[in-house]
Amino acid sequence: MSDSNAPEHLDAKHKRNRQQRIAGIKRWVEYIKSEPPETWGPQQNAVVNDQLDAAQSVQTSAAHQQKVKDVAAEILEASDKSDVESE
Repeated sequence: MSDSNAPEHLDAKHKRNRQQRIAGIKRWVEYIKSEPPETWGPQQNAVVNDQLDAAQSVQTSAAHQQKVKDVAAEILEASDKSDVESE
């Protein structure tokens, strides 16, 4: 027997998950606005490093690992440019 409500249930779950992620991002933005980089920087580095460690533990391909490093470098470069422009 199939559940005809399954797609609707998944759509609702995906929407709820997206809303929770967006709320979490907004909380993080408020936090980094209210705290100096010396406080939140190491925390953010820990999260990124843990994500990279997790990716390595599932034996992702070298190409995927390089893509993650490239994206991280682009984000860092954009952040550095933003910091210079705001000065």
